[in-house]
Amino acid sequence: MNRVMVNVLHVGMAAALAASLAACNRDASADAGVAGDTGANGVKYAKVISVDPVRQTVNTPKEVCHDEVVNTTTPPKDQHQIAGTAIGAVLGGVLGNQVGGGKGKTLATVAGAVGGGYAGKKIEESRQHANTTSTVERRCSTVNNSSTKLVGYDVRYEYNGVTRTVRMDHDPGDRVQVQEGVTAVSDAR
Repeated sequence: MNRVMVNVLHVGMAAALAASLAACNRDASADAGVAGDTGANGVKYAKVISVDPVRQTVNTPKEVCHDEVVNTTTPPKDQHQIAGTAIGAVLGGVLGNQVGGGKGKTLATVAGAVGGGYAGKKIEESRQHANTTSTVERRCSTVNNSSTKLVGYDVRYEYNGVTRTVRMDHDPGDRVQVQEGVTAVSDAR
């Protein structure tokens, strides 16, 4: 090969090597914080871009109870008024038997028994009332009680042109302290 070509090739390789070393140094500087904000004692800081509160919904079941009045109706013991019908029929039959004679007496006795039975049933029906009983019962149900609580902050920060996000337990303010150019460690307002 020609000596000029070999020299050009060497120069090109040297330039490529220098460019790659410069790129490595830039990456190392970004991680080491060379171009970042440096405070007292060599502490490095990154600029905070945004702080977003992170909230979590907590569901707490709660039992709620109240007293309720319950009315219960009890039907009468003799729903069909059998006693009133029987007593009325006997009394009506006795009265009917007192009237007339012969076959008319039998007919009057039967008519008295039927009329007396009907009248006895109606009398007992009018005197009977359904028994209503009121009691207080405790009714309980479970209600969900939801609340929201703050669990942290998602902090986006920029250090040497690289944007990163970290979750912190507090709002760091305008800038955040970094270690090795990567990890946010504390707040610095």
